[in-house]
Amino acid sequence: AAAYLPWKPVGMLDFDSYARVLESIWGCGLIPAVNMDTGFVNLLTESQRLEVLHFASSLAQGRELVAGAYVGDLAGDCQAHYKAQFETIATAGAVPIVFQCTDLVRRPNPDILNVYRELGKLEIDYLAFELGAMFADFGAIYSMDLFAEIMEIPSLIGIKHSSLRRELEWQRLAIRDERRPDFKIYTGNDLAIDMIQWGSDYLLGLAAFFPEAFARRDRLWASSDRRFYELNDALQLLGGFAFRDPVPAYKHNAAMTLMLRGMIASDALPMHAPSRPSTDREFLAMVIDRIQMLVTD
Repeated sequence: AAAYLPWKPVGMLDFDSYARVLESIWGCGLIPAVNMDTGFVNLLTESQRLEVLHFASSLAQGRELVAGAYVGDLAGDCQAHYKAQFETIATAGAVPIVFQCTDLVRRPNPDILNVYRELGKLEIDYLAFELGAMFADFGAIYSMDLFAEIMEIPSLIGIKHSSLRRELEWQRLAIRDERRPDFKIYTGNDLAIDMIQWGSDYLLGLAAFFPEAFARRDRLWASSDRRFYELNDALQLLGGFAFRDPVPAYKHNAAMTLMLRGMIASDALPMHAPSRPSTDREFLAMVIDRIQMLVTD
């Protein structure tokens, strides 16, 4: 679950609420991912990203944690910045996930591949991230040829795919199954969260809204319990609503949902984050009630 980063109305990070968010994810058996798109990583300063990482690491106490390696606002060659962040993240006990940046995605494919290969030489297990442009203008979906070559890097253990397109993800799953079955494809398709039925894992922003419900859904699927479908449908209703255009505003719906659930103190947003109309809360409350009923069934 990509953890939502809560804010106070005065524009400050709300670490008390953040602790509840992270503990709820660990508590239901999922792994939190911090400094992700759901955590407004591109709107944080470098010092804030470090603060978030160290806070999450201090709470983890050996529990699994994933953290974004974001270098979008740092001047100079992105490869050197990624290496430095890998070491910082690994020292904090987390698995780094490479956030794309403009410097990376504008390079020719051989140069992009070389960045991932050089990171692989650090002998730190890591994840990659294909981020569709509907989420951020510094993201890109790679060609199938480039994806296949990146997947062969031994220390790269998985990739999150956020094109919001089933066909592209199915193609990646087919290559994975043929060439490297242990490699993880983490779906980032919040409009098709049932991709787990085709062999994807997930690292979803939507899972931040209600991690306990996702954990319940997973257990139902693992045990071939048909109640999986009803709960998955309810969660997908939430996803279809929250991830409508403009897609980046889904984070405001995440804040609204978590506040309605009593998990965070405020649904305030950082400066420059897109917002949703206040009327969204009525629909979200209805869906939350439906999901809660299915989770406690």
